[in-house]
Amino acid sequence: MDIYLPIAQLSVNWVVILAMGTTAGFLSGMLGVSGGFIMTPLLIFYGIPSGVAVATQASPISAAALVGALAKSARDSVDFKMGFILLIGGIVGSYVGVDIFSYLQRLGQIDFVVKFSYVLLLGSVGSLMLVESAQAYLAARRGAPLPSHAAGRHNWVHRLPFKMRFRASRLYVSAIPIVVLGFLVGIMTAILGTGGAFLLVPAKIYLLRMRTTLAVGTSQFQMCIVAFITTFTHAVTDHTVDIVLGLMLIVGGVIGAQMGVRLGTRMRSEQLRIVFALLVLAIAIQLVITLVRTPTDIYTLVLH
Repeated sequence: MDIYLPIAQLSVNWVVILAMGTTAGFLSGMLGVSGGFIMTPLLIFYGIPSGVAVATQASPISAAALVGALAKSARDSVDFKMGFILLIGGIVGSYVGVDIFSYLQRLGQIDFVVKFSYVLLLGSVGSLMLVESAQAYLAARRGAPLPSHAAGRHNWVHRLPFKMRFRASRLYVSAIPIVVLGFLVGIMTAILGTGGAFLLVPAKIYLLRMRTTLAVGTSQFQMCIVAFITTFTHAVTDHTVDIVLGLMLIVGGVIGAQMGVRLGTRMRSEQLRIVFALLVLAIAIQLVITLVRTPTDIYTLVLH
């Protein structure tokens, strides 16, 4: 049942890897968050080197996001105009992120940086979203209105220049925060292998006042292209993309994404955000344990 990974240089159980890919794809289809936020840590927990896990994970992110984007597009839940604006920043960010990744790898610090960054990002985002989504869920059950997050209400983002009209989202906002969000997502995809949607989806909902279904579908459209470019750049630049591992994750991701899309359409947006927040916090806690506990092998010999 084992299969050898040539770039990671170890043997793995292909059933376990396939199950991981299915889980990540399921989350991608249901929550629109690419599944990378859980897939990359799971690969690291399984023993895959952090650099290989991050670089290879971009390929199933692209495949699963493509499946999700096609399904959302069929339901008119993708704002393509906003997606292309996000891509401008995302493509630039992916190239910058790969350069940073290669530099950290040469320093021998990529493993620590990946784990520590996940703890900070997932811990903060998960905590904030859990509080907000729980409040929204309780308010929805009581039938109380949610004026603070209602569509169409303006905040400081809506006062920025270079405004554009996005008819699908019914928004008239500046292109600046959209390009910046895309840039950040591109960097995070290259360095952390997350797809960055756990930042992008909440930002579009709470900053741009975008509807949840459109925020998810548009994120998946942008992710499938940015993740593909990131995979190619990693493969050419630092040679950390394991094709065998990537193919297994892609197969599982495509299967899981289809199941996730079906379930996601049957759940309320508040319930989806609660599930997302709990998963994010669980991964963050496990990573903290990994960072603070004494490793099995205190010394590691690296050959250059």
